[in-house]
Amino acid sequence: MPEIEREATVIGVRREDVKVEVEDDVTLQISVERVVEKEEENDKWHRAERRAGSFSRRFRLPEDADVGGIRCGLEHGVLTVEVPKKDVQEQPRNVRCIDVA
Repeated sequence: MPEIEREATVIGVRREDVKVEVEDDVTLQISVERVVEKEEENDKWHRAERRAGSFSRRFRLPEDADVGGIRCGLEHGVLTVEVPKKDVQEQPRNVRCIDVA
């Protein structure tokens, strides 16, 4: 079964900082909120830094997306989101002729 795959580079981001949501079964949203705190000190000084950043991306899912089977993984700074496609069998068309009066 073919899949839809999206990747995002999120180096230095923890799993708990990543949010993947599906809205109304048609929109996939990937959000990352990153806060980095760094403190250094010695006997003469103390320095504290805090950097923050975020990003969000939205993708429209096709009608045959199986939103119940979405899988996400974060490895080596790359977030991968896999959306399987439903096994849709082509239905025979029901065609009816209508007389023109």
